[in-house]
Amino acid sequence: QVQLVESGGGLVQPGGSLRLSCAASGSISSGNTMGWYRQAPGKQRELVARITSGGSTNYADAVKGRFIISRDNAKNLVHLQMNSLKPEDTAIYYCNFLKWPTGREYWGQGTQVTVSS
Repeated sequence: QVQLVESGGGLVQPGGSLRLSCAASGSISSGNTMGWYRQAPGKQRELVARITSGGSTNYADAVKGRFIISRDNAKNLVHLQMNSLKPEDTAIYYCNFLKWPTGREYWGQGTQVTVSS
């Protein structure tokens, strides 16, 4: 089992920044992918960004150039730096942990991000 605890959500004005963090604990495999997904009201959950244990990243087109994902493998942490936030970034953000090679997935409880003036 892997437990994920997110932090850092909140209310921010358009153009502002927030940093989300997720701490993983439990049965952490050396090979894994950690990432962030989001779900806005009435919409499906979608990938925001993810990063492998080797440091490879990919981003949703909607956040490229504004969001940066990073991780600290020694501490099993993943961060999402969100800049130039827009109202359409408003959603619940979920941390995701994907184990290799089993493909088993784990989810955090979610943290609300609201971008509004």
